[in-house]
Amino acid sequence: MDINDLRGLSTLFLLLSFLGLCFWAYSKKRKPYFDDAANLPFADEAMNQRTQQEVAKND
Repeated sequence: MDINDLRGLSTLFLLLSFLGLCFWAYSKKRKPYFDDAANLPFADEAMNQRTQQEVAKND
């Protein structure tokens, strides 16, 4: 086994890892999780607005 065999195996391993990551990220089971994560910045704004309204009511 020489260095070129090692390079070929490492390339194959990295290619399979990349494809596995792509299949994981685009699987249908992960879609609800990613949708929730995408809406997190907007949830924070809604939480801040509710908090400000509660503070205004208490004053």
